[in-house]
Amino acid sequence: MSTETPGIDPLLALRAPRDPACDVFLTGTVFLDIIFTGLDSAPVRGTESWARGMGSSPGGVANMATALARLGLHTSLAAAFGDDHYGTYCWDALEQGEGIDLSMSHTVPGWHSPVTVSMAYEGERTMVSHGHEAPPPPGPPGPGAPGATAPAATTTAAGPAAGRPPVFPHCPPRARAAIASLAPGRSEPWVAAAARNGALIFADVGWDETGRWDLDALPDLAHCEAFLPNAEEAMRYTRTDCPRAAAHALAERVPLAVVTLGAEGAYAVDGRTGAAAEVPAIEVEALDPTGAGDVFVAGFVTGTLADWPLADRLAFAGLTAALSVQEFGGSLSAPGWAEIAAWWQLVRTCDRQNPAALERYAFLDDLLPATARAWPLRRAVPTIGFRQ
Repeated sequence: MSTETPGIDPLLALRAPRDPACDVFLTGTVFLDIIFTGLDSAPVRGTESWARGMGSSPGGVANMATALARLGLHTSLAAAFGDDHYGTYCWDALEQGEGIDLSMSHTVPGWHSPVTVSMAYEGERTMVSHGHEAPPPPGPPGPGAPGATAPAATTTAAGPAAGRPPVFPHCPPRARAAIASLAPGRSEPWVAAAARNGALIFADVGWDETGRWDLDALPDLAHCEAFLPNAEEAMRYTRTDCPRAAAHALAERVPLAVVTLGAEGAYAVDGRTGAAAEVPAIEVEALDPTGAGDVFVAGFVTGTLADWPLADRLAFAGLTAALSVQEFGGSLSAPGWAEIAAWWQLVRTCDRQNPAALERYAFLDDLLPATARAWPLRRAVPTIGFRQ
């Protein structure tokens, strides 16, 4: 687990006795990620490539769950876990290592854990995944322990484990927010149920394999507080040739439209007020971009629940994503408050910093302690250590 700066709760001033115990609920597929690092170039067909380092960690939806938990949000995850060593490791890493509530999760006897092999090189990564769709649990999951199991299914559908609709839960826990992944032609009952129970729904979306790019084919968008596509997705869905114009078009459908612009940062529009905000990206040496989009969403959710101004939410989301790509791995690279505090202390002492750029992050002064550990910090340790 990442070493945290103690005592930082971004929602502390807003908490009340009758608030839900869960800040953020999410569901999806947990993969075991095996990451090869230190590759000089992409693997070449017909040859053997040697990596200078490797590691493994929970991946998939675990990336976002870990990012949320490390930012101090009480996070509940509903997922299926295999009863193999991979599944046991991922369960323990998330529950014991990160403090994530797994009471909505279950273990499936005889089902092997989905696995992704990721190769990081030249600031990019190539991934190969394998998995089978998990059979549904027989009913409400038991207490949060690997022993809360579902009987093995007689058949298991082969194919990608990611991108398929979660088979649970239909009755998610009461929460301040929930995060959904939208897909064309798919409606998940739990999203509407969470919204009815008062949760703010934050949603991203994947590539539309149908090629239709029809917003009306995303029925759960009607339940969303915020929609966070990347620039290409946003332009295709809105039939525009400018990501900023796409954000304004999306703001006619959702209260908050956030479009990520890659190296240019992010642009957001508040559909209720018409206010817009844009924050440039922080220039960093990207070692591994795995999970950066998930970390961005976690940062934006944190700022929204804390009721920060829109520009501060964007800046914070971009900062957390930038810190994550400087480390290898998905969930392991998600920064906590210790990393954020160390970064803020470092940049204020560097020569020739742009005063306007520093002012953009001045809101951190009210969140972070006066002293912080020196940068860089040692992050979480994977099952097999990363080396360059």
